[in-house]
Amino acid sequence: MLTSLFKDLPAAGPAMGGAVIAFILTFAALKSRFSFLPKDKGRALAVDGEKSRGKIRGVGLVMAVCYVICSLLFVGVSAEYLILCGVFLLEMLSGYLDDASKKSWSDYKKGLIDLCLAAGFMVAYVRFNPTEAAFFDRSFTLNPWVYGALGTALIWLSINVTNCSDGVDGLCACQSAVVLMSFAVLFGDALGDYRWYAVILCAVVLAYLWFNSYPSTMLMGDAGSRMLGFFFAVLAMKSGHPFSFLVLCLVMILDGGSGMVKIFLKRFFKISVLKDTLTPLHDHLRRRLGWSDTQVVQRFAVLQMMLAMLLYMLIR
Repeated sequence: MLTSLFKDLPAAGPAMGGAVIAFILTFAALKSRFSFLPKDKGRALAVDGEKSRGKIRGVGLVMAVCYVICSLLFVGVSAEYLILCGVFLLEMLSGYLDDASKKSWSDYKKGLIDLCLAAGFMVAYVRFNPTEAAFFDRSFTLNPWVYGALGTALIWLSINVTNCSDGVDGLCACQSAVVLMSFAVLFGDALGDYRWYAVILCAVVLAYLWFNSYPSTMLMGDAGSRMLGFFFAVLAMKSGHPFSFLVLCLVMILDGGSGMVKIFLKRFFKISVLKDTLTPLHDHLRRRLGWSDTQVVQRFAVLQMMLAMLLYMLIR
């Protein structure tokens, strides 16, 4: 492991070197434009969805491989982290297979896969970690079964709101970079090595953003957004402040979650809400309020940064 070459340096030394190498490796890999990656078919119901037709899709596969290689080489490795990498790659693979499928998978199929992977990970998580959770200045310990169930729900929610928010060039990547660095800065001591895992993954996301900024030439697809959502939830739990997810990912929750709530209530309870609101919300802002793609990306990022500052004031 390359961390041994930096044993006399602070932990930040090899980790930040790993982040730089992760950026370069991901950039070079994405520049190669692997021919086996699928092409986007366009999204009929999304605003400007046809503009994506023909673009390389599913590059989350490349991002995941680059991330795992660099994180294993430059940051400490534990049995728990190897399990995380396994679930991370499985989540990416489920998204990639959907990206590459001629017919998109049903919501039920994808939701069930996410639920099984989340539950499986939580079985391992509660064996390696305390089941304590902090809510601002108060902390409490939960029964492992209760913590496992709540953690499963958190992972499932995070995967799906992140996936639903990926619909504008640069939006999900930009938001993800803000979220990853917010966790690393606000909860660095509590996260331990996971702080550096977050930094390395942020570097991978930034390399992808180079190609995904408007007008994009490639899309990470479900392969990328689903694995990122999984990682956000893990960071929230490892921080000891799982409720921080509600603040640090609030923009994604409102953007992607609005559509989930709308569909859920309509499909299972025949209740219609947000009738005059397009979902995800980024579609409403573009079509109804006239925001450009660039305005959506930058304004959402600004809002999420301000929320991170607010959380800093609340927990300090």
